[in-house]
Amino acid sequence: MTRYATFVEAGTVYVGSEDGQVEVGDVDDILDVIGGPAWTITYTDAAKERHPAMDTSDEGLVVDVVDMIQAMTHGEKFVRTLQAHPVETAADDEMAPRTGLFVGKLLENLENGVA
Repeated sequence: MTRYATFVEAGTVYVGSEDGQVEVGDVDDILDVIGGPAWTITYTDAAKERHPAMDTSDEGLVVDVVDMIQAMTHGEKFVRTLQAHPVETAADDEMAPRTGLFVGKLLENLENGVA
């Protein structure tokens, strides 16, 4: 299965595709939504109680969000879905739909780790 890399160039996040690079959005806008350039790994007490065998040794580790972005790879289905969303922000929206979709996946990776 082909995987496509994510990269940051001149302040913009892109995802590769078989058709070339797909613009995702401005890296600073993405970092603003995430809460900044660093992410601290945490586990709730409820999660620890629900999964007592879960390895939480990485709790407190601070992750560089841009490094995480650049480490992300994507399958063809996600890339096609990304391409189908507009990269432009509507007048009454905070973020372009394409950027929002990417941020959702980034948050999922930050909160749950990458497989």
